[in-house]
Formats: sequence, C-alpha cells, structure tokens
Amino acid sequence: MKKLYLILPILAGLMFGSSGIFVRTLTQNGIDSTTLLFLRFSIAIIPILIAILLTDKELLKIDLKDLPLFLACATCIVGLNLCYNESMNSIPLSLAATLLSIAPIFVLIFAYVLFREKITKRKLICMVLAIIGCMLMTGVFESDIVNIPLFGILSGIGAALFWAIYLMASKKSIESRNHTFTILFYSIILISIALIPLTDFGQISNFVNINPTLTILFLIIHSTFSFALPYIFSTVSLNYIDSGVSSILLSGAEPLAALIFGFALYSEIPTPLMFCGFVLAIIAMMMLSTESSIKNILHIP
Repeated sequence: MKKLYLILPILAGLMFGSSGIFVRTLTQNGIDSTTLLFLRFSIAIIPILIAILLTDKELLKIDLKDLPLFLACATCIVGLNLCYNESMNSIPLSLAATLLSIAPIFVLIFAYVLFREKITKRKLICMVLAIIGCMLMTGVFESDIVNIPLFGILSGIGAALFWAIYLMASKKSIESRNHTFTILFYSIILISIALIPLTDFGQISNFVNINPTLTILFLIIHSTFSFALPYIFSTVSLNYIDSGVSSILLSGAEPLAALIFGFALYSEIPTPLMFCGFVLAIIAMMMLSTESSIKNILHIP
C-alpha cells in the first residue's frame, strides 16, 4: 500500500511541469505577469483550504510571531513564480524546468555559508555535472542553432534561487511547529492581498468574455493543477514516504513533463546534445537529493 504513495510526488512533478501550457496561453491572451499570479494564488486558496479542513482544522491557527516567516515565504513564492513564468515564456519548457531543479545547489551554498554544512566531493561533482548539463541544454556549444535568450536563462536561475530561499524559510517555519499547509495557505493569502493593486482586472474581464464557461474552467484548472494540487500531493506523500525519495521523484518528473509538453504542443525539439544535457542535469540533481544532509535541509519538496 505504501508504494501507491510513490505516485503522489510523480503526479505533483507532472502537474508542475504543465505550468508552461497555462502561462503561455494566458500571456498570449493579454494577461500580464502580476495579474497571472493573482489569478493563480487567489483561486488556489479554496482547494488548499479544503485540504486543511479535511486534514486538521487546527492547522488554521497561527502564532502572530510567525508572520515574518510567512511574509518571507510569500515573498519567495512571488519571486519564484515571476521568474519561472518569465523563463517559460522565453526559453524551452524543459530548460526552464531543469533550471528550477538546480535549487538544491543553492541550498547547499546557503547551508555552507549559514550553517557550515560541509560540501563533500560527491556534492561538488553533482553540482558541476548539473551545471554542465544545463549549459548543454542552452545550446551554448552548438553554433548552428538559434541562441536561447540570456534573460530567460537568468530568470530560470532566479526561480531556483527563490525556491531555495523558500525551502530554507519554510523549513524554519516548520521547526516552529507550523504545518506545510499552514505556511502555504497564509502565504498565498498575503500574496493575493498584496497583488490586488497590481492586478489588471480589465485583462481578466477581457479574457473571461472570450468564452465565460471555458475560460473560467481554464483558470480554475490552471490554479488547481499547476499550483494547489502539486503542493497538496507532495505534502501528503511525506506522511508515507521518505522526504528524499519524494524530492527525487518530483524533481525527475517535472522536467520530463515539461520536455514532453514542449515537444507535443510547441514543437520544442532538443538536439541530441541538448537532450544529453537534460539527462545529465536530472541525474546529477537526483544523486544530490540522496545525500542525507539534503534530505534534512529539504524537509519539504
């Protein structure tokens, strides 16, 4: 029975990997980046609240002294999503997802600087292999292909950086006895409130008026499947399987899903060298995730 829960982080990774489809569709229909985030987070409040009520109503209780950590997590979530959205709009989906998956490298660096966590030879080798893999995916060693925008690559790296900071901040909040659902729920409430002045409701109205039934359904699916459900699935999986295993399954499934969606929907066909880079980067990050120290730092996916 326990093996069935291995499906949850895989599903979470596949759903995260589908983000590019929604981001590109909304962008092409005139939705700007901050309005897109407002739609994603405000709608996600409902399924996450349902998950809390089904799990434990006590998770809605918070201590006001934890608000700074919630604010830190909220800021990181906004930075992560803004950067990730920009990267998905300007570079191949598989590259954007792979760049996001290098977050453990930043976690290692932060752990070394802040907690003097030792960087072993194996960790260093994995870091180098992951970086080489990402470089191969950009096509930097292939002169006969169109250059991939530097802005998209930097946005992908920025997303990984914010993801790493979020992991550290949420880990600190978990140590203060806050549940992952609690952190996420109050973070996205704070984000939704902060984004209201920056949201163009005229853009939302124009998009919905294209076909009210289909567009509203699209917005609900976007928020639920590319944000809320992946977090819920990955969090639930931690009750039954090791956090390191969950992290490996999720980090492997997301770039693979992005590669498939990019190929099927946008004809993003990687060259053989780029595909080798994709495989190398994913293997390196999966090896890195098996380190016991990473398991402790990345307590949540």
